[in-house]
Amino acid sequence: MPGGGDMKNIGRNDPCPCGSGRKFKHCHIGKEDELFLDGMSEISPEMSARITGLDPVHYGRSEEMVGALDIKELTGSSVGIRFIGLREYDALNMFGQKASPRGKESDGGVIVNMLKTGKSDPDNIYIAISPRISDSALAHQLAHVLDYLGGSKLVPGIAGPLSLDLGVPVEHIEHPHEFGHWLAYLQGQFSVLLDADDSIITYIYKNGMLIKGEDIRRQDPLILKKKSDRILEFLSRKSSEIDVLIRELPGYIGSRVEKK
Repeated sequence: MPGGGDMKNIGRNDPCPCGSGRKFKHCHIGKEDELFLDGMSEISPEMSARITGLDPVHYGRSEEMVGALDIKELTGSSVGIRFIGLREYDALNMFGQKASPRGKESDGGVIVNMLKTGKSDPDNIYIAISPRISDSALAHQLAHVLDYLGGSKLVPGIAGPLSLDLGVPVEHIEHPHEFGHWLAYLQGQFSVLLDADDSIITYIYKNGMLIKGEDIRRQDPLILKKKSDRILEFLSRKSSEIDVLIRELPGYIGSRVEKK
């Protein structure tokens, strides 16, 4: 990456540090991990193979769900899905980053950046999962994969930097309308008891309030801010109804709407 400067100091209208000559907002904004991998510390085929060479795992209902999904029919893509252990993936300690939060194994999972696995296995998307992965967490990660292959086609994991740049809550970018469709589909297909957060996402989706992928790809701050504010207003207005919906579900920590 030319210059290798601090990504936080790059403005939307500055030249992209990849050297393309385009403005940052039209090039790598929201995809800074590509700059990191392609420039500062490009992943080698050997490093990629260390990930794809991890033993496959079948925790929770992972084998059942993926086995029942016809990815080609659903998305038009022939890419497959493989599961590896979250603990084993973290143990590789690539780039000094941990997939599992707070340094301890959870009941969740994470999609492995396709740039890390593509050099050794471009035909599969890898999901690192915990032995205790919940049905909701599994459906959540699978919804991201289906959304990427046959929905918004947004790369999972772009929401953080884009959220900071646009001043929009990360959840509103990470979970576009098309993601909501796949999450609701998986919930019905496999009778999944969604946790509190995922239940809120499906509630917003079914009320037609999630932001569409095409709007997120345009990265127009005015449009995204307007649509995000609309979601926040909706959540505030429906806070009592939502609280009743989620209060008995896993992950409930109280009202998700800030009291004013």
